Amino acid sequence: MRRVALFGPPATGKSTLARWLSTVLNSPHTDLDDILFTPQGPLPLKEFRRQASLVTAADGWIVEGNYSKLADVVWHRADTLIWLDFPLPLILYRIIRRSLRQLAGREDSAQARRLTWSTAFFTRRSLLRTAIRKYRSNRPRYARQMAETAGRGVVVVRLRSPREVQRWKQRTAKELA
Repeated sequence: MRRVALFGPPATGKSTLARWLSTVLNSPHTDLDDILFTPQGPLPLKEFRRQASLVTAADGWIVEGNYSKLADVVWHRADTLIWLDFPLPLILYRIIRRSLRQLAGREDSAQARRLTWSTAFFTRRSLLRTAIRKYRSNRPRYARQMAETAGRGVVVVRLRSPREVQRWKQRTAKELA
């Protein structure tokens, strides 16, 4: 495990797991949101793909983000793909909890710097409504893409709960020791 792509819905612990993997594998960690969202606004897709491609050209890396449109430059270059596929009620609870922390100024991230009460909860494109819509539409597509990626020889790990993540981390830590 040297090149790891990690994805899943918001608030599933992608960053936490990516930072842990970065430490245990001694590989750099990149959050694709940090590439996409610049102070001048989101990058055009072509530039976003180019910069993601530069990150994944290295021998060892951990990349997190929900950008299946970058599958050819991230997922297919990985040796391990981790899908955090948690139940929707847990995701919604975590989105609400995290959004409240961010709105209170107790958490900083690319997303937190763009967050308002409306964008978190009330608009048509709020985090909550988007999470529900994308959960329903993306899961079947992700399952197909996982099968395609596994067919390319990439190890696919699908973790369906925080407990499964903890067990996987314990097994992985033992294997790497």
